[in-house]
Amino acid sequence: MKLPRAIAAAAAAAFLCQSALLCQSAVVGMSPALAQQPAPAYQPQSGQEGKDVVWIPTHQALVDRMLDMAQLRPDDYLVDLGSGDGRTVITAARRGVRALGIEYNPDLVKLSTAAAETEGVADRASFVQADIFESDFSDATVVTLFLLPTLNMKLRPTILAMKPGTRVVSNTFDMGDWKADQTIESADADCSNFCRAYKWIVPARAEGTWRLGDGELRLKQRFQMLEGTLRQGGQEMAIGEARMNGTQIAFTAGDRQFTGTVEGGRMAGTSRTPQGSQAWSAARSAP
Repeated sequence: MKLPRAIAAAAAAAFLCQSALLCQSAVVGMSPALAQQPAPAYQPQSGQEGKDVVWIPTHQALVDRMLDMAQLRPDDYLVDLGSGDGRTVITAARRGVRALGIEYNPDLVKLSTAAAETEGVADRASFVQADIFESDFSDATVVTLFLLPTLNMKLRPTILAMKPGTRVVSNTFDMGDWKADQTIESADADCSNFCRAYKWIVPARAEGTWRLGDGELRLKQRFQMLEGTLRQGGQEMAIGEARMNGTQIAFTAGDRQFTGTVEGGRMAGTSRTPQGSQAWSAARSAP
């Protein structure tokens, strides 16, 4: 069988490469186009298989809305779990926020790192090749993700153990019975799939018994939602409209509205009635 000249030259070079000296001579004689042809650039494909999920890029319009939901501040540190092509991390970095993408696919990590360099945000946007379930992201103040519900549920205990006030924003998939604090839809009219985002704020732990002045506040907690009773002046009343918003607590008891901040074993704030307002504080007396 007669081979084309370029292929024949390559085959001869491979044979001659049994010796380093002969290999060097053979490469010199190869076609310049064949010898210098660059490898094709990596191009991820929507729907390609990954470690735990297929990769589908988040619509840029939804990325923008998700970061708006997170209410990014200059001192935030965002971690994107399963960062794909890096667009969420890079968009956050464009807003002046330090951000990290954790991605299992090394090709996507290289692509994202190069994109951050091209966008001029490599000083704020970085990427690591790692398994999100074996990574420590506890110092993040904002967590973003686009994973399946089963993976969200697997991550949920880790997220709930993070610092109260941490904001968590997920594309499309929720956290089971941990109800979202906010839900939005993409503003992009062309978005037909994966167009919704959910936001949660990690709540402080308020469950327990608290000594509030000469009274006693008993709280039960399910994620950010609270229920319980307040006993004061020999009377016990159920509290209402009770919930956590990060470290912020709010509830009503009778005609009095309580708002405050929970920090470890103490809480303090202001209570209001139609007649006026006053400061209040409480200390945990039992878990």
